[in-house]
Amino acid sequence: MANTELYAQQLTAIKSDEGIEILENDKKVLFFQVRPKSVNGKYERAGFVHPLYSLNEKILTDDMPADHPFHRGIFWAWHQIVLNGKNIADGWVSENISWKPTKVKVKKRKESIILQSQMLWNVLLEHNKQTAIVREKTRITAYKSNSLYRILDFDIHLYPLTDGLKIGGSDDAKGYGGFSLRLKLPGDLSFVSENKIVIPQETAVLAGPWMHFTGSFEGVSMPKSGLLVFGYPSGSGNQYPWILRKVTSMQNIPFPGRAPIELPVRGLRLTYRVIVHNGEMNNEDIEKLYQQYIHKP
Repeated sequence: MANTELYAQQLTAIKSDEGIEILENDKKVLFFQVRPKSVNGKYERAGFVHPLYSLNEKILTDDMPADHPFHRGIFWAWHQIVLNGKNIADGWVSENISWKPTKVKVKKRKESIILQSQMLWNVLLEHNKQTAIVREKTRITAYKSNSLYRILDFDIHLYPLTDGLKIGGSDDAKGYGGFSLRLKLPGDLSFVSENKIVIPQETAVLAGPWMHFTGSFEGVSMPKSGLLVFGYPSGSGNQYPWILRKVTSMQNIPFPGRAPIELPVRGLRLTYRVIVHNGEMNNEDIEKLYQQYIHKP
């Protein structure tokens, strides 16, 4: 398939068989992987972001790292996929599950480009029959950047195609699963939430609804840069669990945790915002951006 380009002022989307690359003023913003990708035939996955780039076009994410080859840049996955009380697949390590892209399109707006994808989650059930169990509809919106930051919104809908289907995180005290970022991990990586330093632990840490990651992502000779991750407010108030790691792992907002939840017929919606910035953001700036996010139309 020949590459095609769609324009939204300074934002450009280049479509290929592999996926969609978004650029701004010819500088790379992100790549969305559409074609399923594996590690020597293992851990195959589709529908994730890698690379994610800084404002200076430096790569911020890892894909298929040697320590965890099933990690994929920005991805969302669950260890427990349960049908009628029986574990049928492990979406985290791509065991007995595959992702089939069915539709991908790009829409242009005055201030943004919207990437929309549909994926089917297929599993092997009785008699080795491939069965679609979930229709995933994902919408990624990339907004025009300013001198300080770039905003990316992730809107993920999961629609069950069969009754009695549940998803859950790891079946242990960590309970990890859901929206995850496998970031590059500079030695000076720090974590701040609501103006408080957060210390990673083995299990989830309770912190605010946003997390600020800063460090020498672009090299020790360059100024520090960073990312913000916003979770949408939940019924549990402003306390969010976060799985955080300084070495050889991913950052995760675990949802729903260890205990699986049933996917409602109307679908489950998960929304997050990722902000890539140049390192010059303080707590007051971040809080204003967060309030804008939760009060957006």
